[in-house]
Amino acid sequence: MTVTTTIESLGHKGEGVAIVDGQRVFVPFTLPGEQVAITVDGNRGALVELVTTAPNRADPFCPHFGSCGGCQLQHMAAESYAAFKTELVEAPLRQVGLDASVERFITAHGAGRRRATLHARKDRAGYMQIRSHDFLDLGACPILVPGLKRAPDIARALGAAIGECDISFTATNAGIDVGIRNAAKSVRAEKLVPLGNALGLARLSLDKEMVLLRQQPTVNMGRSIVDLPIGSFLQATAEAEHVLADYVLGAIGKPKSIADLFCGIGPFALRLAEIAPVHAADSDRAGIVALDKAARHTKGLKTITAKARDLFRDPLTRYELNFDTIVLDPPRAGAQAQVKEIAASKARHVVMIACDPKSFARDAAILVQAGFILSDLVAVDQFAWSVHIELAATFRR
Repeated sequence: MTVTTTIESLGHKGEGVAIVDGQRVFVPFTLPGEQVAITVDGNRGALVELVTTAPNRADPFCPHFGSCGGCQLQHMAAESYAAFKTELVEAPLRQVGLDASVERFITAHGAGRRRATLHARKDRAGYMQIRSHDFLDLGACPILVPGLKRAPDIARALGAAIGECDISFTATNAGIDVGIRNAAKSVRAEKLVPLGNALGLARLSLDKEMVLLRQQPTVNMGRSIVDLPIGSFLQATAEAEHVLADYVLGAIGKPKSIADLFCGIGPFALRLAEIAPVHAADSDRAGIVALDKAARHTKGLKTITAKARDLFRDPLTRYELNFDTIVLDPPRAGAQAQVKEIAASKARHVVMIACDPKSFARDAAILVQAGFILSDLVAVDQFAWSVHIELAATFRR
């Protein structure tokens, strides 16, 4: 049955919210104020027709928008888009009792995403459809960097050879780094070597085990060139890495010592070491090795002490945190255990980067309750046209 209704507001997943028979119904690709015809299944609505359109509706630039699950917000004009993403940051802070506003909204799409994961089938490659396990075959994805233009064709070639699998792509200085996951257990690595060569891949791995290395994938970080380990974290866009690094460098002041916690392969540590000695820690052992090697081969840096350490189970204690400035860039789970130690320490200056507003709000509340003042809150939009947002903030006491 088709129902005609009005979209009242937006949910935190970017879906329009309508009230049908007293129940909230979430309708993707709609905007507040629009009159729509929808089908309803429980609290989920599917758009059948736009009866009236909102003035802030934009024309999507991708022909797959509306079917593909990769982007949710291409139909939203720039001003409304920035306001929606700003609210994604501010709302969780209000929920924990912090009255903080985003001071700057920074677009960091750059040339596009340098990392992507495609699903491959025997003759198809692409993403899953929105709110579905149905497959969407893609000829191209316009939000990827030019260096990943061949990604769908490469995925199709690999899928044709080994069947259903997930394939991650990273654009690097050496070319395309490819990692295969969730393939059939019967797939033999040696079968992939001639195909990887024919496709001109820099590196090919299967379940994080290297199959082929034609040229070591590297990325630039500040003055350094870093070997990219298989499976290590890298910001989705190079532009976002630069924006976040600039924020960190501007926020640290003039410290004599710095801790870079959840440091990854060193996007901050390698830049911070131009200013002061850095103690860098992360649970990614391969990333720590890559950071250490890059630091040793870069001239003009202060000492970087890089240590593999699980900061969730074994955070630096309040007695170890004898640094002028602490930089944190945790994964989506946040840094609760480490933040509790910081709160109990004598630390006075923290710079935090986060990719999840809810875990950030929880951690920020711990610091504020310990006497820190939150300032210079910024939203960094690297996950273009999605409902994900990066943020950065400074804490002092």
